[in-house]
Amino acid sequence: MLRAVAAAALVLSAPAVSQAQEALSSVSGGSASMATLLSEGYEIKTSVLNGTKLIVFMQKDKTAYACEFVTLTRTRCGVIN
Repeated sequence: MLRAVAAAALVLSAPAVSQAQEALSSVSGGSASMATLLSEGYEIKTSVLNGTKLIVFMQKDKTAYACEFVTLTRTRCGVIN
């Protein structure tokens, strides 16, 4: 499982990180925390490292979020689509 996530991260890392940074920088009305998204039924699809920060991609139906760990216990998420 971890190997599959790592492989996906390598394939998706450049465009995914760029898209995640764009989504996180334009968090307007589409913001949430990872805990809230998990409680609403969103699933973790993949994750990538962006320098020292971990970005987690979550999806439910046709809505997707990129979540960045600000601290160990606090995340900031922005809607991608």
